[in-house]
Amino acid sequence: MQPTNINTTKINLLEFSRSELEKFFADLGEKSFRGTQVFKWVHQLGQTDFATMTNLSLALRQHLLDNTEVRLPEIAATLVSKDGTRKWLLKLADNNYIETVLIPEADRGTLCVSSQVGCQVNCDFCATGKLGYKRNLTLSEIIGQLWVANRELSPDKTSRHHVITNVVFMGMGEPLLNFANVVKAAEIMLDNNAYGLSKFRVTVSTCGITPEILRLKEVSKVSLAISLHASNDKLRNKLMPINKKYPIAELISAAKIYFKDEPKRAATIEYIMLDGINDSVSHAHELAKLLRGAYFKVNLIPGNFISGSSYKSSTQSTIDAFRDVLLASGINTITRKSRGSDIAAACGQLVAEKLASSV
Repeated sequence: MQPTNINTTKINLLEFSRSELEKFFADLGEKSFRGTQVFKWVHQLGQTDFATMTNLSLALRQHLLDNTEVRLPEIAATLVSKDGTRKWLLKLADNNYIETVLIPEADRGTLCVSSQVGCQVNCDFCATGKLGYKRNLTLSEIIGQLWVANRELSPDKTSRHHVITNVVFMGMGEPLLNFANVVKAAEIMLDNNAYGLSKFRVTVSTCGITPEILRLKEVSKVSLAISLHASNDKLRNKLMPINKKYPIAELISAAKIYFKDEPKRAATIEYIMLDGINDSVSHAHELAKLLRGAYFKVNLIPGNFISGSSYKSSTQSTIDAFRDVLLASGINTITRKSRGSDIAAACGQLVAEKLASSV
């Protein structure tokens, strides 16, 4: 379902990849490289005012002003955590809301972007799934999150600021159920005429839409993360109903195939540690057996849950014991720090409906 109640009298240039923008200008009777020039102005330099685009003719700038625009999500609220994590509540043109989170560290800035309004997958521990699914985000709404974050992090909020080094599709929604727009957005993120991010630093995280993982391998160079969260099908069926359609063995097989031509790259396994649910030493041994024979990285994630959730995070000692089993099996494993829990920006907490009701 596409957005409604959107003013479509002007063409939104954020809805174009670079090649599409080149064709757009060629169809206007201009040289196709004008598309690359405008693409750089918008994405690389963070400009939306056509008057600033001085390498275009006055006539072309006037045509763009009359017929096109760069329409971005609107910031409805900004929350900043005591640990520096920043969350933006973004209002879309049809009055839906999404969330985007920046996780700053000493050597990087990671932006967690959303791909849907709500989510179709309905994992049992995830707040976003409780919203239900409303629609896919458009290309402009996905890439617009990166554009807005870059602008907000600029000291004067008038230009690009190069704080964001990594982008992860780990926000609201299942990225591979919005395949075309996510792939185009990732393409723009990697483009040296736009954001110039490394293929190692743009990651699509999926709950396990197996056919689309294999399709993604054919059309994109982005990194891959698997939201696994269980070591056997019986448990995963309960936590993540999508597993009934794409069981663990099939999912791990697809993840192994994804980087088979690049042996130095590894898919990441995301595993939220749920107290008394999936965190025993026996679960750790099951997970080690699943991942045997291939190169994976495992992120163990302390859970943070919204008020009223029946789930609790595992204790640190339990997480450490789980980690030690994986390390002893030769699996690269780290425990991810929980960030932004005080502003509901941590894993399992993104739920824009609650924030939207307060603004």
